[in-house]
Amino acid sequence: MTEEIPVAEENWKDKYLRALAEQENMRKRLQKEKQEMVTFGIENAIAEFLPAIDNFENALRFAERAAGEVKNWAIGFEMILSQYKEVLYKHGIVSFHSEGNRFDPQYHEAVEIIETTEQPDGTIIHEFTKGYKSATRTIRPARVKVAKHPQPTEAQEEESITERE
Repeated sequence: MTEEIPVAEENWKDKYLRALAEQENMRKRLQKEKQEMVTFGIENAIAEFLPAIDNFENALRFAERAAGEVKNWAIGFEMILSQYKEVLYKHGIVSFHSEGNRFDPQYHEAVEIIETTEQPDGTIIHEFTKGYKSATRTIRPARVKVAKHPQPTEAQEEESITERE
């Protein structure tokens, strides 16, 4: 003969198990949110160092043409720059190349637009400042010059219409 569990006791066990599952889900959700906040904070702090890294890179480009002791100093600064880049890499932040690619507002900030027919419309012609991204978001968009096809003038449009007729 089997013992039957009263309905009230069965409901109590069900509620208890649901509460345990809900508590575990909340713990996991809070842990995930905490990790996202830490990552976001690190990325924002690193973003503040990016202009200094840019300045290092620019200065080292000029140092390549220098002579003597300046080149010795440049070697030391290159070592410091590589340490900064290593920190970026450890945190999953990488720079990305933009020249020759299509403009994407998620990754690029257009600071100049030039009308030309030599490049496809929306092509990035020049990168003023490198962009950086992590696995989840753009840390700093690249500042770029973008090609745009010129709009035809009224005279050109009328000429085009008469040629078709």
